[in-house]
Amino acid sequence: MLSPIARIVLVVVSTALYLGIAVLGRGGIAAFFAQPALTALAVVLVLLAAAGVFAGGNLSAGVREDRGNRWVLAAFGVLSLLSGFLPAWSDRMDVWTIDGSAVRWLGVALFAAGGALRLWPVFVLGERFSGLVAIQPGHRLVTGGVYRVIRHPSYLGLLAGSLGWGLAFRSGIGVLLAALTIPPLLVRIRAEERLLQATFGAEYDAYRARTSRLIPGLY
Repeated sequence: MLSPIARIVLVVVSTALYLGIAVLGRGGIAAFFAQPALTALAVVLVLLAAAGVFAGGNLSAGVREDRGNRWVLAAFGVLSLLSGFLPAWSDRMDVWTIDGSAVRWLGVALFAAGGALRLWPVFVLGERFSGLVAIQPGHRLVTGGVYRVIRHPSYLGLLAGSLGWGLAFRSGIGVLLAALTIPPLLVRIRAEERLLQATFGAEYDAYRARTSRLIPGLY
């Protein structure tokens, strides 16, 4: 379990790094903040990071973990670094860009909505929400609220936020990077569902039968 100080340091450092490489890709502070939509994007990022400090979550292996899934975290880390820099760089260099300021603002809106959806389950689950595929002490199956409709709302938020980030820079490369997030994400979802089924058995089978993984009525 992360201490409050460790959580704050982790959030501040990771947010500063992500925003910093985006600013570098865009050509510096002046170039980045000269674009109103990107200023709004940075504000949303900081607000989401501030909320994340209070959201809970941990990196504990708990009482039972699927350790074979840890490579997904490395994949997410690489994609995150690329997504921080390349969309901003492509925006500055006008490489694979999508015309229109409306695209930027659509991206900001998607990033905000995706970030909120990403954090919502963390607030709901608290310390039971782990960055690892693991069953935590006292773990119980949550099926209410947003979980009544979809089983992995945080991952839907991750995808929406990734797409929104790319669009805020008008970046086709950013859209591609968001798409590349899907394969490792599906691997992680399957691993989580195997672990939950092994832990909760028929209760999880019944829950899975009446809900969608990510998109209501579609998947």
